[in-house]
Amino acid sequence: MRVYNFSPGPSALPLAVLEKAAAEMTDVNGTGQSAMEVSHRSKDFKPIIDKAETLLRELMGIPSGYKVLFLQGGASLQFAMIPLNLAAVEQGAAKKRAAYVETGIWAKKAAEEAAKFADAVTLAGSKDRAYAYIPQAPAPDPSDAYYHITLNNTIVGTRWPRLPETGKVPLAADISSCILSEPLDVSKFGVLYAGAQKNLGPAGTTVVIIREDLIGRAPSWTPALLRYDIHAGEGSMYNTPPCYGIYIISLVLEWLKAQGGVNAMTEKNREKAELFYSYLESSGNFRSPVEKPYRSLMNIPFVTTETDPERRSALETRFLREAAASGLVNLAGHRLVGGMRASIYNAMPIDGVKALIRFMETFEGTIRK
Repeated sequence: MRVYNFSPGPSALPLAVLEKAAAEMTDVNGTGQSAMEVSHRSKDFKPIIDKAETLLRELMGIPSGYKVLFLQGGASLQFAMIPLNLAAVEQGAAKKRAAYVETGIWAKKAAEEAAKFADAVTLAGSKDRAYAYIPQAPAPDPSDAYYHITLNNTIVGTRWPRLPETGKVPLAADISSCILSEPLDVSKFGVLYAGAQKNLGPAGTTVVIIREDLIGRAPSWTPALLRYDIHAGEGSMYNTPPCYGIYIISLVLEWLKAQGGVNAMTEKNREKAELFYSYLESSGNFRSPVEKPYRSLMNIPFVTTETDPERRSALETRFLREAAASGLVNLAGHRLVGGMRASIYNAMPIDGVKALIRFMETFEGTIRK
């Protein structure tokens, strides 16, 4: 029996995608081979990666002048690759400055990693209120190498309601948990990156979208596998790419196009999020810890209103156990913040959100007794 999987990542994939992948498991595109067996250097793999890039460009409206790269290492490797390629210098030269805004744990980790290769400066942050809001973003120094934000914060459930103004300083953004969930003007960014395992495909593939004029800036000492120019020059095939992951991404993009594209998906995502937030607002036993203007459409943390720590812990443990028994799985909050969290990515149908609300209403009834 299929359950409703609210995992923040690896997350649920559309059932239609899984069924198509299963049907093609031993024969993709009439090759007589599984997509896991096709050589990345062969004529049989080229249609797979070309389809993935073409659909991504179409669905995101990626302009000419941007490269699309399919890499490995997750979004966390991009915490290092971005400063290495955009801000690092030859040995002995003064470090370039890079601007960061700390809106959550992943944003903090990105800045910490960048500090190894650049003069990483945190311009603003929201740790003072447990990352429950997006701070006012100061303008960068015009000489900054880039300006980095985490567009949607998976753990704490916040999103940027509007982009910061960065002038000529390239804007870099982690969009792992919000890619393709709503329209995004790619032309406003220098670099976008996303680990696929949240809203795009299986774990193991990372998509990087980078403006071409930012490619080729890495210092000579940068390892080959960490250079954007090498990956771009080899069409994401400098080494063996995550072939099966790219294949699944192509199926997810095909599914998304069939749903009506990003605009149609945005309407569904807003409906799901509004439904769940409305329930939390009316609940006497659960609430959202995130300030309203900054609430994510994709990741919705929630906590009980119980104030006693021991009773709250016992209540959350019971909630998660009974939810799982009801087919509502992976609702635990991140280990660093606790509570609960419902990740309602593109693949989560509205029926899953309604089922969660029904369960929570029933659960509340048992609390009141």
